[in-house]
Amino acid sequence: MLQEKFNHSLTQKLYRTDQVRMHEQAAAKTLGIDMFSLMQRAGACVYQHCVTLFPNVDNYLVVVGSGNNAGDGYVAALSAYNAGKNVRLCAVQTNKEVAGDVKRAQVDWLACGGKVEGLTKAFVDKADIIIDGLLGTGISGAVRPDFAQAITLVNNSNKPVVSIDLPSGLDANTGAALGKCIVASATVTFVGIKLGLTTSTGIEACGQLIFEDLGIGKAFASIAKSDASALDLKYLKGLAPRSVNSHKGTHGRLLCVGGNEGMSGAIRMTSEAALRAGAGLVKVFTHQNSIVQISAGRPELMVVSSGLKEMLKWASCIVIGPGLGQDEWGKQAFDAVMLHCQHTSKPIVIDADALNLAALDTEFVTLRDSIITPHVGEAARLLNVSIAEVEANRFDFARRCSIRYKATCVLKGAGSIVDNQRHAWVCRHGNPGMATGGTGDVLAGILGSLMAQGLSKDMACLYGVSIHAKAGDIVAQKYGQRGLLASDLFATVRLLINEKE
Repeated sequence: MLQEKFNHSLTQKLYRTDQVRMHEQAAAKTLGIDMFSLMQRAGACVYQHCVTLFPNVDNYLVVVGSGNNAGDGYVAALSAYNAGKNVRLCAVQTNKEVAGDVKRAQVDWLACGGKVEGLTKAFVDKADIIIDGLLGTGISGAVRPDFAQAITLVNNSNKPVVSIDLPSGLDANTGAALGKCIVASATVTFVGIKLGLTTSTGIEACGQLIFEDLGIGKAFASIAKSDASALDLKYLKGLAPRSVNSHKGTHGRLLCVGGNEGMSGAIRMTSEAALRAGAGLVKVFTHQNSIVQISAGRPELMVVSSGLKEMLKWASCIVIGPGLGQDEWGKQAFDAVMLHCQHTSKPIVIDADALNLAALDTEFVTLRDSIITPHVGEAARLLNVSIAEVEANRFDFARRCSIRYKATCVLKGAGSIVDNQRHAWVCRHGNPGMATGGTGDVLAGILGSLMAQGLSKDMACLYGVSIHAKAGDIVAQKYGQRGLLASDLFATVRLLINEKE
């Protein structure tokens, strides 16, 4: 069994913007820190990280709006000026009055001889580095045209950009761009890591993500509830060592159902991934014209095209969907598997075309012990919404899928999300090289294998998603992202699972 121990440090917890906003002041107050002092710490941190990341630059351009991020920007500008850098500060609305702590930070900047100027392309061209303090977490709705123009200027500059708290124009809760959004080289985020920095557009937009708790981390964590966590393989303890007296039947009997005529590759990858992830016995129920293609070169797989009911009784866990198809053969196999699992409560992974058939089935009966693994298109079909709606709020739609189908949902994509109806996890591993045919089939096999070996559906998802994505990172780092094949993951999956024992 997987040892269920996590290190839930503050860097693993993810927060909505309202959770941060609601509790950061109270946390600071318990330590005798006022909000202006917190702003000073934030701005100083941003400058220090600029120096660390880009040590040999002298010409700083700080771009600001009028919210709290602007206050951090004024402090960062002053910190750079006091360190002897050449600093220019530009505002989108130079004549707009600011108030409160932002005003205090602006006054300090002006007192040292600083100016607030309008942003121009000439100023952008002269800069060696740009600090982005245009927009913060308070933005709602699409970015206004004047800010969109400023964002475009910055993005087109090819200069290193360090964003304050989050890239301007990014929805901090969903990770969606609100029309236009800064694409930063690095983002220094404060107090609590925002959900939107970990999935969807947020991953690319924030660049290198740097977390600073500003000295109030423990106090904040003690009062702020997090309903999502970052998922990182290094915080998972791994599978317990196998017993010396174990045998092949001890480590699970997995049945993989799919591989319609002309689609044998998908279920082959699923079933081989299951073996590489440690399942003791793997059988494949497939179309009669796919048997040779699946069994050739992998004699450890038991491949059949008849006797599905007997195979279902034999299995301790089932994976259905890869290469299943939606024709009569696929529908009959789908119906037989669903009926069996309704009566036996057998653990099951529902993937690919099985999800598409579930979406079409108005009388679909939810299963007690199931994992569903949709990509955004499949999630859209399952919930009868558009792909754009799902992409615009991945956390919300992962939760909707898990509730609607009473399953643990793995919403695949950049920052894959695991949701069990009560809590969400977002995977820190993975890369664009994995956006290729078959990688989802491999994941389904890993998940099925882990459940067959005795893991709960939630732990199978957390461990399986992490192993799968980390394997992709290792392979991409060694050989490059382009040309990565799903089957390239097998050896590394095996290596990672054994390393974690």
